Amino acid sequence: MRTLFAAILACGSVLGQPLENTAPLERQGDLAAEMVAGIDRYLMRRLAEAPARRDAARRPAPALRERLRELIGAVDSRLVFEAPVPVATLERNEVVADGPSYTVRAIRWPVFPGVDGEGLMLEPRRSPLGRLIALGDADWTPEMLAGLAPGLAPEWQFARRLAESGFLVVIPTLIDRNDTHSGREGVRYTNQPHREFIYRMAYEMGRHIIGYEVQKVLALVDWFAASAPSRPVGIAGYGEGGLLALHAAALDERIHAALVSGYFAPREEVWSEPIYRNIWSQLEELGDAEIAGLIAPRTLIIEASAHPEVPGPPPERDGRLGAAPGSIRTPSPEAVRREFERARSIWEQRGAKTGPNLFEGGPASPAALTHFVRALDPRARLTEPAPPLRDRRRNFDPALRHKQQFDQLIEYTQHLVRRSEFVRRRFISRLDLTSLEAYERSTEPYRRIFWEEVIGRMPPPSEPLAPQTRRIYDTDAFTGYEVVLPVWPEVFAYGILLIPRNLRPGERRPVVVCQHGLEGRPQELIVPETPRAEAVYARFAARLAERGYIAYAPQNPYIGGHNFRILLRKAHPLKLSLFSFIIGQHQRTLEWLAQLPFVDASRIGLYGLSYGGKTAMRVPAVLREYALSICSADFNEWIWKITDLDHAFSYMFTVEYDMLEFNLGHTFNYAEMAALIAPRPFMVERGHRDGVSIDEWVAYEYATVRRHYADLKLPNRTRIEFFDGPHQIHGVGAFAFLDEHLGPPVGVR
Repeated sequence: MRTLFAAILACGSVLGQPLENTAPLERQGDLAAEMVAGIDRYLMRRLAEAPARRDAARRPAPALRERLRELIGAVDSRLVFEAPVPVATLERNEVVADGPSYTVRAIRWPVFPGVDGEGLMLEPRRSPLGRLIALGDADWTPEMLAGLAPGLAPEWQFARRLAESGFLVVIPTLIDRNDTHSGREGVRYTNQPHREFIYRMAYEMGRHIIGYEVQKVLALVDWFAASAPSRPVGIAGYGEGGLLALHAAALDERIHAALVSGYFAPREEVWSEPIYRNIWSQLEELGDAEIAGLIAPRTLIIEASAHPEVPGPPPERDGRLGAAPGSIRTPSPEAVRREFERARSIWEQRGAKTGPNLFEGGPASPAALTHFVRALDPRARLTEPAPPLRDRRRNFDPALRHKQQFDQLIEYTQHLVRRSEFVRRRFISRLDLTSLEAYERSTEPYRRIFWEEVIGRMPPPSEPLAPQTRRIYDTDAFTGYEVVLPVWPEVFAYGILLIPRNLRPGERRPVVVCQHGLEGRPQELIVPETPRAEAVYARFAARLAERGYIAYAPQNPYIGGHNFRILLRKAHPLKLSLFSFIIGQHQRTLEWLAQLPFVDASRIGLYGLSYGGKTAMRVPAVLREYALSICSADFNEWIWKITDLDHAFSYMFTVEYDMLEFNLGHTFNYAEMAALIAPRPFMVERGHRDGVSIDEWVAYEYATVRRHYADLKLPNRTRIEFFDGPHQIHGVGAFAFLDEHLGPPVGVR
């Protein structure tokens, strides 16, 4: 075949001309980058408009409370206990410090099987006025907040001030932002903050570092309510602790008063914060004001104080890589007040006679603390700070306690991963295998759940179907056209259409949509310009066109490194993902292809490699217009791929935070996605030396697919081809599979 350069020289007179019945494509520059930028503009507009779309004040508070519980993953049943367990060893007594007005003890309390909360309890010598939970920022130890260790100014040590004022106070240990343990010995370590490392695996299982720590707090509330039901319960937090205090008080009406310092603000820029604050669907349903509305009519005190300064994750060093970017900055006082006013409006709509309270200063300024303690007990008085107590423990290292807390949450989440296939089996058990008609009906509720709750569903393409094209290839075997298709405002689909030259008048041919991988371009599937692109893609779009198929190579938005990954950060709080846009682009592409007079719309297949293989799993599971799908160099035990800690190819150790999908582990692994593709033909192409996984994982997950097609009495509609090669298109068994189920094209052998 002639090279692209030779084709341009020989056929310059026809290059640039549009396909018949399309407008000329006159855009110049990098259309792939422009496409990603258009999606970004669309998302930024949706983010800005999010508060106006919310209807939280009109939704019943109990239902909204349960939705919040689900979104932050605070869904596991907590253990019942009579009292916290004193933490003492042969070297250390449980009594950490002892003063004239209160005693400090080291305590531990059960939360889930294998998961404890641990921290300090400050117990007044007289009968306590109430029971409180004090939460510092993530990088503060309980000892710092109690004044037993250096690091905080005395006026910031609000836990001991509350104890000095007559309250029993528990200070839980929080997971910090260091990266010391973020990895696995003998495998790899990353620079992900500890909170991100837990978040990544937990998010895939429908859990969250936020939910885990809220559950630790609520376990204490359980104990408070059972042991002293007449005593008021309060919670006060700063920074990450303020986040937890806000969410815990919103979820549990047994909390009488909450003080939130150094956290409350508009959340429309949550995408720029650390990823462990990312919550699926949050901004579509709940900003900080809406969460605050769930506390009404109880006491809520918002303190507009400086937020913790977090410039980003720990630095990359010594091979430690993979952390998602994100920082914490103090919002302007005006921004905090705007969100506060929205909260006050929601309280009024909910019929609360009083509203939330706003203070400035702090963290935990005397004015805010005074209002907080008097809301719990009118007799309470915020006393003048006394000299801090001395920690009796010798050589105490809070890092050991933190490591145990970290390890427990890792193991608990890994247990969820290990049990997840049984949860998915129950989840998918309502598929009806009695007949193909019954089966296809029974897939529809699952398809809806997958699209709406896992992928995130965009509205149908809203722009007019107005294709723009220009001829860019002219070879002996095919002509090729760049194509731009408007989808939504600011968002378009882009790709390259290859039309075989031997197409006869009136003939309709099958189409193979050929999807590139990460950082790929459609051109690399046709006339690759580098040896690597030649080796990976093997010109498979061009080869299919030479074989007689119409080939279409779409540009997917996973290009541009951080530029496309940040789209995920902006999309998830809107209940969207990158695949929300990819599916819409494929909808529009299929709509256009079906209108072409030389296309057989009933015979359109999808064949994708690597990230294109991810497309080949997700898009046909939703769009039934695809007649078959081939997943190359990607099919996997996908939940293990996301969460595993024993293999360096796991996404736990890499930068691919764009692959996270909330609660996928309990709903749709690749076998379940393939079940939504069935009864249409489905194939896997797998190279033995492909580093994305190992054959054993691929075969394990595919065995479920093979059995499913056998149960449908359609075993010949699925196939797996192992070949002795790396991460690449093989194009042998896959081409035969296409010939068998789509063609071969008429007149072509």
